[in-house]
Formats: sequence, structure tokens, C-alpha cells
Amino acid sequence: MEAAAACPNVHCKMSGLVTEVDPDHHRKPFDVSTFRGHVDVVLELFGPGRVMMGSDWPVLELTGATYSTVLGLHRELLTSLSEKERDAVLGGNAISFYKISM
Repeated sequence: MEAAAACPNVHCKMSGLVTEVDPDHHRKPFDVSTFRGHVDVVLELFGPGRVMMGSDWPVLELTGATYSTVLGLHRELLTSLSEKERDAVLGGNAISFYKISM
């Protein structure tokens, strides 16, 4: 991960957090603390300007979670960032990276 982050043209999309907690059975409970350490490392290595959060929808529904649940989880995981940085991670970076015209 450090080698990838050292390349300024490489971005990191964090997706599948909820579905990978228990990929075979989807029964293990999760909360923000389940993911905090992983998300913090990615943000530290890549910086909020090169990180995108993915919902993993519709696959996340296999876990019984909803898009709203996962979006709330992402927002809570990003509370240490400024509003501008959160907006970038939650959508702005993807718009730029994928060259989406709005």
C-alpha cells in the first residue's frame, strides 16, 4: 500500500468494507471501530485528495445493510476531515478521477 501511495497518480477507492467483515456468512456485527484503523491508514498514506469511498451497492445488501447505513458509516469515519476534504472523499475525487461532467 505504501508503494502505491508513493505514486502521485494512484488513487485508492475504499469499497466493500461492510461486505468483507464476514464475507462467507455476513453475520458478524460491525460499527465504526471495525474500520477506523484501516480508513485512517489509507487517509494517512494517500491523503484525502486521492481517496474515494465506494458504497459496494448492491452487494452490501447481502449483509442486511442498506446504502444509507453505509453512507452514514463513511461519514462517521471521515469526521476528522474538514468539510471540503469529506466532500472530496465522498464524491468530488471520483468526479475528478473519472472525468465526470456535471
